[in-house]
Amino acid sequence: MEQNDIAVGLDIGTTKIVAMIGRKNEYGKVEIIGIGKSKSLGVHRGVVNNITQTIQSIQQAIQEAEADSGLKISEVVVGIAGQHIRSLQHSDYITRPNPEEVIDADDIHTLCNQVHKLVMLPGEEIIHVLPQEFKVDGQAEIKEPIGMYGGRLEANFHVVVGQVSSIRNIGRCVKSAGLELSAVTLEPLASANAVLSQEEKEAGVALIDIGGGTTDLAIFKDGIIRHTAVIPFGGNVITEDIKEGCSIIEKQAELLKIKFGSAWPGENKDNEIVSIPGLRGREPKEITLKNLSKIIHARVVEIIEQVYLEIKNYGHDEQKKKLIAGLVLTGGGAQLKHLKQLAEYITGMDTRIGYPNEHLAGTNDAETTSPVYATAVGLVMNSLEKGKTRFQEEAVLSDKSPVESTEETGVESGETEQEETSKKVARKSIFDKWAEKFKDFLDNAE
Repeated sequence: MEQNDIAVGLDIGTTKIVAMIGRKNEYGKVEIIGIGKSKSLGVHRGVVNNITQTIQSIQQAIQEAEADSGLKISEVVVGIAGQHIRSLQHSDYITRPNPEEVIDADDIHTLCNQVHKLVMLPGEEIIHVLPQEFKVDGQAEIKEPIGMYGGRLEANFHVVVGQVSSIRNIGRCVKSAGLELSAVTLEPLASANAVLSQEEKEAGVALIDIGGGTTDLAIFKDGIIRHTAVIPFGGNVITEDIKEGCSIIEKQAELLKIKFGSAWPGENKDNEIVSIPGLRGREPKEITLKNLSKIIHARVVEIIEQVYLEIKNYGHDEQKKKLIAGLVLTGGGAQLKHLKQLAEYITGMDTRIGYPNEHLAGTNDAETTSPVYATAVGLVMNSLEKGKTRFQEEAVLSDKSPVESTEETGVESGETEQEETSKKVARKSIFDKWAEKFKDFLDNAE
């Protein structure tokens, strides 16, 4: 099978690295044909801090996925998160040289290109430029300006910014593991694609992806991404607290959290006790489940309150910006018992646990649809979207100026199928150019 028909997502997380191979079946659903996962050793809070260990972990995950699928992997799409990610709103406009002609994809490229020239803080780089709404000659709230007449085209953008060094380090790890890096995607965006339905994005929803080292947030309203944030703590701080609070080793703390942990202290009776074997002939420790859930509860409340603060910053309290569909929790941390109830209690918003089966074929096994794999599934989906358009447009496009990645935009806004394909045709080329530019950038960085 050609690498063109399949896509590989590489989710470099703080606790695990997942390589996932997928392809589109004849019904347009995503089929997962191989999965490999390894313990992530060189990543802290979503940022690589040990290159050698990360390379080994990536290779291990890739080999496992190759063995599982019987395919050889050559290029991957990587997710990026970490505490260095920030997002900002920006509006920009262009005056078109010939208002007699209708607006086409080139005009949108020019506009996005202009945003990429924004001056960032030293050491920062723009990862995504996502147009939200367009204005043509002052007429506001246009979702799709292509085909309209107008002299002045302006747009509001959601710009995602990250640290150059962190992005380079990830690129370096992927290259050293013997792989090509075909794209970098923001992890909350990938998870959102895998977990959220179009209706939820229209109604307004916040996706919370609780990982080991970071908690990612993506907010959608009217089908468009409105806000992204990465909060620099996740499930690992809960384990740390259990370790400290109960004076046990990390492995035991992690097991306790998974097997007996609950985010709601009222659940446990006072007499429920777990006995933990002592180290090297020491007495076993007895821990009450009530105490355990009190420790977990304190930490989880902190995480949810941070997320809620971000949601308020976005403007959830305003009537027009209300998130009607509430919260969707995903990622490994979403498997904690009674987390949904606690989130509803703190925020007063409807909450569900998000499984990445929104666009998956029914044939995939249950393991793939665990919240743990939301980001990996999303990366595979993003990559397949791009791959599909690569062939449609090769004939159509000549040399365009390189624009950095606007690849998510088409998928986020609720457009009809034809509009989406016509837009993607144009967009893919931008993306190709950007990927090449990005590869050069990494080559020179060596």
